[in-house]
Amino acid sequence: MRGLRVWAATAALFSVFALQARAQVFNPVTKTLGNGLQVVVVENHRAPIVSHMVWYRVGAADETPGKSGIAHFLEHLMFKGTPEVASGEFSKIVARNGGRDNAFTSSDYTAYFQNIAADRLELVMKMEADRMRNLTLAEADVTSELEVVKEERRSRTDNDPGALLHERLEAALYLNHPYRRPIIGWPDELAGLTRDDAMAYYKRWYAPNNAILVVAGDVDPAKVMDLAERYYGPLKPEDIPPRLRAEEPPQVGARQLTLRDSRVKQPSWSRLYLAPSAHSATDKTEVSALEVLSEVLSGGATSRLYKSLVVEKGLAAAAGASYDSGALDATTFAFYATPRPGVAMDKLQAAIEAEIARVRKDGITPDELRRAKSHLKAEVVYARDSLHTAARVLGEALTTGQSVADVEDWPNRINAVTVEQVNAAARAVLNDDASATGLLLPAAQEVRQ
Repeated sequence: MRGLRVWAATAALFSVFALQARAQVFNPVTKTLGNGLQVVVVENHRAPIVSHMVWYRVGAADETPGKSGIAHFLEHLMFKGTPEVASGEFSKIVARNGGRDNAFTSSDYTAYFQNIAADRLELVMKMEADRMRNLTLAEADVTSELEVVKEERRSRTDNDPGALLHERLEAALYLNHPYRRPIIGWPDELAGLTRDDAMAYYKRWYAPNNAILVVAGDVDPAKVMDLAERYYGPLKPEDIPPRLRAEEPPQVGARQLTLRDSRVKQPSWSRLYLAPSAHSATDKTEVSALEVLSEVLSGGATSRLYKSLVVEKGLAAAAGASYDSGALDATTFAFYATPRPGVAMDKLQAAIEAEIARVRKDGITPDELRRAKSHLKAEVVYARDSLHTAARVLGEALTTGQSVADVEDWPNRINAVTVEQVNAAARAVLNDDASATGLLLPAAQEVRQ
């Protein structure tokens, strides 16, 4: 799927981002070209392949009101061709050369990538640079692709009760901020998007001085920089408008949504709390503390929520938490649980709310802190082994207001976290007045209060 971030995949992505890097783990080489393009290169000679990614500092939260879905729609249209590459040929050329390509859109960024043999890097770099400024869109292509995206929304959101609930849950949590808009767009607004909308958005945001090139793999950084100068260097920069984001007003009351649907086979419970991101936090130590808290609560089979609700009490088939530190603005700390067969939802809800109250009141223990830190540091090793992970972690960070130094210093910040900081962060963020709770139930099931 090109573009959409679904709830089931979000937790995995968040945990990858939370790993980021330790000092010198990626050891990237960086350079900013004369036209403003930031180039980041990570050497990794484990295999003769390369991950080539271009990230744009624009996403669904930057859309003009009334045009929701245009960021993701343009992502699809970027594969429609230029004067040099015919419509639909981009991916075919990559595939013929043994590679794989795709793209994705979030609220804060849009990214395009190719994973390919290292000796084909110049080919994909030339094509990616070409479509950064030379996209051509035939009306017929726009019309047909809009139908593709509308069907994507129907199949992945409208026909999936879990995705539909999460979409509405985010809209309930964010009262004013554009994070409340779904990335794929609201149905009526999506249906009204046009070629002019797409081209206006493209010309407004897609330029080298609003982009980051990340190349990771079996490469020589100096040669990559030479190629970047050759293909991206001549591209004209543009006057990029500021990213205007509406402020979120003070939250003064908990919200709860219940979705009953005959298609629901497995009930579930979820809750989102408004939380600071790595970029928006006034106290950066709170972000590291929340990353540790998420690990304590949900870091595997010995984590607090799994051990209590799944193993000891036998109430849940699954239970956990996640924290997305990699957003430009205020983000979420999430909890989720699904009951075992025969367990009433109100009983499970009471149990997980008791666990939230316990961590809010009593905090975590020194032993939990030690184990969480150890696990997070071990995960860094796996992050370094993956070419695509390095490119993705750096791209996400740089498009959401962080620096390469922030990424490389992550383990030092985690090492410095104390029990007191985690407990203070839990009390500050796990505030029910700044939360939205979702219940997903079969049509006939009632919730006992």
